Amino acid sequence: MDDTSSRLPIRSWAEGDQPREKLIKYGKNILSDAELIAILLRSGTREKSAVDLARFLLKKCTDDLIALSKVSVEDLMKIKGIGQAKALSIVAALELGRRRRQAEVPVKKVITSSRDAYELFYPYLADSLYEEFWVMFLNRANAWKSIHSISEGGQAGTVADPKKIFKFALEQNAASIILCHNHPSGNLKPSEADIRLTKKLKESGLMLDLPVLDHLIIGEEKYFSFADEGIL
Repeated sequence: MDDTSSRLPIRSWAEGDQPREKLIKYGKNILSDAELIAILLRSGTREKSAVDLARFLLKKCTDDLIALSKVSVEDLMKIKGIGQAKALSIVAALELGRRRRQAEVPVKKVITSSRDAYELFYPYLADSLYEEFWVMFLNRANAWKSIHSISEGGQAGTVADPKKIFKFALEQNAASIILCHNHPSGNLKPSEADIRLTKKLKESGLMLDLPVLDHLIIGEEKYFSFADEGIL
């Protein structure tokens, strides 16, 4: 496909260059991210084809589908050519992708590593625009009993109340806990506040015979483990 055809409406392209027709003829794997998004958009503007509009949208998100999944309907609608229906289609499609990933992760009942804990926490925090604090409660066999949201803050931080955390733990008859919060920026380095809070919760847990096994920081499909780094 040459540059001239990319500026034409999709219906004017050669059949082999049309995303929907390519999908039918060759399968989904051959399509680029922009072409898949163009199928969701269905149409472009006077100046841009649906594929051009999709490319523009991806460029605004640095060609990162994870970043795109965090864009709200309202912000998508600020882009010329994307109305409510198109914005909703994009958000719904990316949410389905997230849920599919969640469904594919085998639920490992016994937690034997920070990775096991990360896989369970990740679906709750993957696309959050704000910092959130969650806790996993485990039994004496290190099998997880439940996961609870403790607080939601802004983009710069959140507050975790020790009294609330250990109240939940006692109600759950938990034997130990794993802490987790996200950094929407993607920077996994713990802040001084993160370190102080972890130390405070660890000390409180020891007093109640409810040890804190780990504290994870999640960001951009990666994580930081206080236990793995030897700073718990």
